[in-house]
Amino acid sequence: MSEPYVRADSLPAPAVALLRAVHGALELPLPGLTDADERAYHVLMHDRASQARIILECVLIDGHELGPAAERLNTWTAELPVNYTPWTDGRGAV
Repeated sequence: MSEPYVRADSLPAPAVALLRAVHGALELPLPGLTDADERAYHVLMHDRASQARIILECVLIDGHELGPAAERLNTWTAELPVNYTPWTDGRGAV
């Protein structure tokens, strides 16, 4: 028996907000070619992934509301901006 398909546009707004917040936290540009850029990228990804994991645990285990959880994750993400030089190709695209 197959499960019915569920698309994001059929979910309640707070659920979509939380999905977007998790995506926003984990969507980082690739680092430049220096070791420092790669280290900074990995540290930032680790920190943001940890925060997303905390938010998801609060929602799934502790029963927190999705909307405020999404807002909190967006705030945490904004407090940890990209702090390295992103990779660019030879044409200047990021």
